[in-house]
Amino acid sequence: MKRVLKDQSGFTLVEMIIVIIIMGILAAVIVPQIGTTSDDAKLSAVKQDLSSMRNAVEIYYSQHNSAYPGARDVDGNPPADDTAAATAFVRQLTEYTDVNGDCVGVKDATHKYGPYVKGGQLPVNPFNDSNAVTCDGAETDITVRTSDGTNTAGWHFRTQTGVLVANDSDPHATGL
Repeated sequence: MKRVLKDQSGFTLVEMIIVIIIMGILAAVIVPQIGTTSDDAKLSAVKQDLSSMRNAVEIYYSQHNSAYPGARDVDGNPPADDTAAATAFVRQLTEYTDVNGDCVGVKDATHKYGPYVKGGQLPVNPFNDSNAVTCDGAETDITVRTSDGTNTAGWHFRTQTGVLVANDSDPHATGL
């Protein structure tokens, strides 16, 4: 007697449920890993950018009679306020300067220092997507290394102490 096998096509309901459960388990394991990798990449980027900018600040300090960028305005005078200091900070790191911090866009015999940060702008803080800077000209305690994160600027700089921090309220900002 010959046996005739029934031709099966497709999956049974039980097989489909098992595949869906396995895919759900894999997604639950993989998706958090992707989120962590993204945060790790942002943290690595902000550390790299802070290191580069801190080096630029220290080179500027050594070439400008022990004055930090933003401690003088773009004409070499004391800044009128913290907003003027922030403008000076960016220009003094991204343009050519003389020994007093006077800024110009083209190098000449007097304006022979810099630019310390290439590309004409500061790097973007990946945690708040801003490359703006705020300055604090009043703080003289060099141990203060935090930012309150209350504004949207990417960086916070203290013109009296040379302390540069990431300007956001996340816990990583205080440890950089």
